[in-house]
Amino acid sequence: MRILLVEDQASLARQVAARIERAGYGVDQVDTIEGAIHALDRCAYALALLDRRLPDGDGVSLVPRIRKKQPEIRILMLTALDAVDDRIEGLEAGADDYLTKPFNLDEMIARIRANLRKHDGRATPPVVIGAMSFDLVRRAVAVAGEPVLFTHRELILLEALVRRANCVVSRETLNAELYGYGEEVQDHALTSVVSRVRARLAALDAGAEIYSARSLGYILREAKESGTEA
Repeated sequence: MRILLVEDQASLARQVAARIERAGYGVDQVDTIEGAIHALDRCAYALALLDRRLPDGDGVSLVPRIRKKQPEIRILMLTALDAVDDRIEGLEAGADDYLTKPFNLDEMIARIRANLRKHDGRATPPVVIGAMSFDLVRRAVAVAGEPVLFTHRELILLEALVRRANCVVSRETLNAELYGYGEEVQDHALTSVVSRVRARLAALDAGAEIYSARSLGYILREAKESGTEA
């Protein structure tokens, strides 16, 4: 699950991005409306954190364009504009929530989680595959009821596969989930992360396995009782 941060204050952007990553989400940071549009064309995002005062315009003008490109995205406005009329303008433009600078980073994470839970208005049950369960709201993994920890990239990969369980997920989609906008990616980086997660699942006897779909990508499904695919 990736989050788009549109913020031109470099020091604040670094703090916000670091806190989002510590919460277990992938994050892409851009500092202009134009940069945001390019990122939205390349990646699918669960939520956008959008500043208003950007070098190339008011962030509010970007809201309807975000909605057109990615209708399901949640939008949280980050701004120093704290007048009631400014908040109303952002919300009426289509934003889902509003956070006024300066703000507490832990509150920001709580707002992000709350907005993601509101996506369909219902509680999302964990996805269960074999003995493994993945709580998509808490982003927590358990095997046979016992919590299991994964590294940041391993968790992002596993979530991307869990959300599309029993379906082939292309290498391009997984790379877009794992690596940031504009980030240089080694040729075998994805293969390496897949191998680590595959080995962990096997060692944990999770009953879930990542299978290779020839040169297309990968698929997560319940492990076969005997034999595995290369």
